Amino acid sequence: MASAFHLVMIKPSHYDDDGYVIQWYRSLIPSNTLAALNGLAEGCRRRAVLGADTPIVMSTYDETNARVNPKRIIQGLPDDRTASLVALVGVQSNQFPRACDIAKPFRDAGYQVALGGFHASGCISMLDDMQPDVQAALDMGISIFAGESEDQRFDTVLQDARAGSLKPIYNFMSDLPNMIGQPVPILPAKHILRTAGSHSSFDLGRGCPFQCSFCTIINVQGRKSRFRSPDDLEEIIIENHKQGIDRFFITDDNFARNKDWELFLDRLIEVGEKKGIRAKLVIQVDTLCHRIDGFIEKAARAGVKRVFIGLENINPDNLIAAKKKQNRIVEYREMLQAWKAHKVTTYAGYILGFPGDTYASIMRDIDIVKRELPLDLLEFFYLTPLPGSEDHKVLHTKGAWMDPDMNRYDLNHRVSHHPVMSDEEWERAYHDAWDRYYSTSHMATVMRRMAATGKSPTNIMMLMLIFAGSVKIEGVHPLESGFFRRKSRRDRRPGLPIEPVWLFYPKIAFEMVIKQSRWLALLASVFPDYWRIKHDKKRRDYVDLATAPVELDAFDELDMIAKTRGGKAALNKVRVNAERIQAREQERASA
Repeated sequence: MASAFHLVMIKPSHYDDDGYVIQWYRSLIPSNTLAALNGLAEGCRRRAVLGADTPIVMSTYDETNARVNPKRIIQGLPDDRTASLVALVGVQSNQFPRACDIAKPFRDAGYQVALGGFHASGCISMLDDMQPDVQAALDMGISIFAGESEDQRFDTVLQDARAGSLKPIYNFMSDLPNMIGQPVPILPAKHILRTAGSHSSFDLGRGCPFQCSFCTIINVQGRKSRFRSPDDLEEIIIENHKQGIDRFFITDDNFARNKDWELFLDRLIEVGEKKGIRAKLVIQVDTLCHRIDGFIEKAARAGVKRVFIGLENINPDNLIAAKKKQNRIVEYREMLQAWKAHKVTTYAGYILGFPGDTYASIMRDIDIVKRELPLDLLEFFYLTPLPGSEDHKVLHTKGAWMDPDMNRYDLNHRVSHHPVMSDEEWERAYHDAWDRYYSTSHMATVMRRMAATGKSPTNIMMLMLIFAGSVKIEGVHPLESGFFRRKSRRDRRPGLPIEPVWLFYPKIAFEMVIKQSRWLALLASVFPDYWRIKHDKKRRDYVDLATAPVELDAFDELDMIAKTRGGKAALNKVRVNAERIQAREQERASA
C-alpha cells in the first residue's frame, strides 16, 4: 500500500499594527472558504482521487482562533515532498502578506504550497500586469489558484501535487462552476466550537448582478448568479446537526436576489417542523428585500435572527458615484421597520470616504441615521480600493498612490488619499464615526427600540458592546474581533524584532488587565440604562421618529431627504413612480 498523502489547509489571519497575528480564543466569524475547501477535500478522499492505495490525511487550521506553527506542522509531514500539499485557503488582500510568511518555511523545506482566494483571483481577473506581491509569491515557488475549486478542479491540484508537478498558476476565472450537487461545505466541530456562539457558515449562491465599483465579488465570482439546490441545503443542515451545530452564517452576498429564495426558506421551515432541526441564521440582503412579497416574513419563520444589509450610505449622490443605484434611501425606513416587526436584528455596512464626503457631512449623516432609521448595528468601513475591484483598477491605471502594504487593506485602515479631506481628517472621521454612533445615549435608544418589539435588550446590548469595544479597545474591526486576544511571541511580522521573554509576557499581562478594565468600564456605562429598559413595564409603548410610520407625503420633513445631496431628487423620483403606478391601476379599474 502506498503512503498516505497529507493535505494541510490553512486559513491565515493578518497582522495588527504592532506586527502580531490577530488571533483569539474565540473568534467571531467562521471561515466559509475553509469549510468549502474542506468539503471538497472530503469529496476527493471519498472518491479516492489519488488512487485506492493512497489515502488522504486532512488537517485544517483557522488562524483567527488557533496558532499555526509551520515547524510543528512540518514535523508531521512525510519526508517525500510529493506526498503532501499545504493549501493557503481563501486569502484576502489583507491576509496575503501573512499567507506568504506562513508559506516561506514550508517552501524553504521543499514542501509544495498552493494559495487561493480573493486577492490572487481579483488581481488576475482585473489587472493586465501581475501584482508585485503575487509575482513574489510565484517567485517563491507558491502555486497560485485563481477561481473556484468545484467541478473536480481540486482533484487536478491534488493529482499534480502527488506527481510533484504543480503548475505555477491555475486560472479558472473565465469558467465559473455550477454549484448544484457539489460537495457540501463543512468544518470539523472543533473549529466551530472556537467561534463565538458556535457558528458555522456556507454559501447557497455566488455572484452578483449589480455593478458597485468598490466590490470585488462581481469580478471574482461573476455577475451571473449561481446557486446550490434545496437538497444541498438540507444536506448541509443535517450534516452539521450531526455535530451539534445549528447556527449558520449564509455568506451569499445578497440572499434576497437568489431566484430560489422561497424554495430554500420553505425547505428550512420543513426541516425544522418535520425533523426538529431548527437552524438559526444570519443572512445578507440588499435594501429592496422588503419589496419581495413574503420574503421577510418567511425568512423569520425559517430561522433568520440577524440580517446584514448593504446600506453603504444615505447620500444618493455617493451611492450613484459608487454605481450602487439599486439603493433607495426613501425605502430604508420601511425596510428596516419590516425586519424589526419580525424581531430580526439588523446590521448595516456604512462606507466613509466617498468623493463628496467631508468630515462635517459624515458626522451629520451619522446623526441622521441615529435619529431617523431604526437600525440596530452599524459597521463603518473606509472606502478601500480592494484589488479585484473597479476602484482599484482605475487608481492602478492612473498610477495614483495606494498603500503598497496589503496588510492594511482590511477596510479598517486608510490606504489611499481622499479628493477633499486630508489624510488626517479622513482618519479622524472614521474613528469619530464609531464613537458617535456607539455613544451611551444612542446605545440606550437602540435597546429601547428592541424592547419595544417585545424582544429582550440583552443580546443587542452585548452586540453593541462588541462593536464599540472592538475598535475603541482592541483596535480591530468587529469583523476581525473575538473574545480574549491571543498573542504568540514568535508570531511577529518579519522585519520586526522578537521581543525577549522578560519584556513580552509582562507587557501582555499588563495589556490584558488594562483591556479587561476598559471592557468592564464600557459595560458599566450602558448597564444602568439596560437595567431600567429591561424592567420598564411600559417598554412596549416606546416610539420615536425612526420607528413611527411615515407616509410618503411626509418624507420632506426628514433630514435624510432635506439635508443630503440628492435626497429631494430621490424622493421626487419615487413619487413620480408611485403616481404612474396609481394611474395605471386607475386605468385598469375604469376599463
